[in-house]
Amino acid sequence: MSDYSPTAQDVKALRERTGAGMMDCKKALVESGGDVDQAIEILRKKQGKRIEDRGERVASEGTIQTYIHSNAKVGVLVEVNCETDFVARNDDFIAFARDIALHIAAANPQFVSEDQVDPAAKERETKVFEEQAADKPENIRPKIVEGQLRKWFEEVVLLSQKHVNEDKYEGKTIKQIQNEVAAKTGENVSIRRFARFAVGS
Repeated sequence: MSDYSPTAQDVKALRERTGAGMMDCKKALVESGGDVDQAIEILRKKQGKRIEDRGERVASEGTIQTYIHSNAKVGVLVEVNCETDFVARNDDFIAFARDIALHIAAANPQFVSEDQVDPAAKERETKVFEEQAADKPENIRPKIVEGQLRKWFEEVVLLSQKHVNEDKYEGKTIKQIQNEVAAKTGENVSIRRFARFAVGS
């Protein structure tokens, strides 16, 4: 038995690639000592054809959904991708895309994911947080800045935001909801892009 203990991030990443349950992914990672490819093989042996490596598969199908707020002053277009036309026409997949459009209208994110954040904007925010932490002990400043940056990502990055409909989604982030749809459909699911329009802005 390996001493290796996978991080929540490692488990999530494997779940995204295979669609297997969280506990199964954790056990497979422990058994493989953190070797992802070996973990996928372990899951395949245990769960058969239900497990497939989605990592290399391209999400080139999908849907474009819209949301227009009741006052007709805010509107959103969102493109959500999957791998097959079959899933693109699936009711759950379309409902997910519509819920994302509604969320974007309300939460006004600036970017889809963290890697799309403008480096200049990130640097600007980091400097502000560093200045704010200047009076704190030097050894804890980086942690404070990191925490503030994480909060900022939750404000501006779509995948890091909690869905505005908390009753329905129980405080889950858009990324978590996207992963659940991917696991349910057995395909790569990704929010590719969005446009939010507000009258007068």
